[in-house]
Amino acid sequence: MSEPTPAVAATVQALQQRLGTQAPEFAVLLGSGWGPLAERVQDAVTVPYAELPAFPVLAVGGHAGALKVGTLQHGGRNVRVAVLAGRKHAYETGSADGMKGVVHSLAAWGVKVLVQTNAAGSLEAAMPPGALMLIEDHINFVQASPLVGLTGDDRFVDMSAAYCPALRAQALAAAAAAGATLHRGVYAWVLGPQFETPAEIRMLKLLGAHAVGMSTVPETILARHAGLRVLGLSMMTNMAAGLSDENLSHAHTMLTARAAADAAVELLLALLVDLKP
Repeated sequence: MSEPTPAVAATVQALQQRLGTQAPEFAVLLGSGWGPLAERVQDAVTVPYAELPAFPVLAVGGHAGALKVGTLQHGGRNVRVAVLAGRKHAYETGSADGMKGVVHSLAAWGVKVLVQTNAAGSLEAAMPPGALMLIEDHINFVQASPLVGLTGDDRFVDMSAAYCPALRAQALAAAAAAGATLHRGVYAWVLGPQFETPAEIRMLKLLGAHAVGMSTVPETILARHAGLRVLGLSMMTNMAAGLSDENLSHAHTMLTARAAADAAVELLLALLVDLKP
């Protein structure tokens, strides 16, 4: 990764002043429905995104726009984490690099692993609303990249193991130990903000997707470029277009996400305390 921009350098300085020079090894990016995890952080120090120069301004319901650093506890174990409550989506501006400053700041601060969460539409009957899926791979259906415009050979990032196999194995083991069901599959990124058509969903199924959503892939590309390992989890909030009779809306997504949040957060807690960077 190239030298930090002035905004990233100022953000790292602010993080070190507010939260210490020793960064947590894990950062957790919370998507829609995963917000209650932030309430479980103990001895937390909270910094609004607005006070960090390289962080974006958020404008989507369910994304609080705050960084919280502290300790998560579960089953007698604990882990220090940086919890990011909310992300900038490409559909807000048309650009895929809305979270570039965030990821670059985390990497420069010393974070090693980015754990990503999102809300997604399910393409599989075996993953109904409320089900959780471990992202094994993704389809960049938008074919947009947050690395456009960068120079140097490091922009040609190897994405063959975008979601770290070792971290995925640890997540599956943690889910099994907790007696929780964690599906595995491929996540397809679409731009949005409109939901997909039934024809588009049929096409994505043919391409090998198991879930679809409007986030995550740009941040994964940024994280891999910055040298961070990535783990991804999707919460199914609806069956994708054409696979049920429900009418799709953001309000419906948030309602389903709130209903599934407790189980999702418990699994994420069990997973995080067992992760090894």
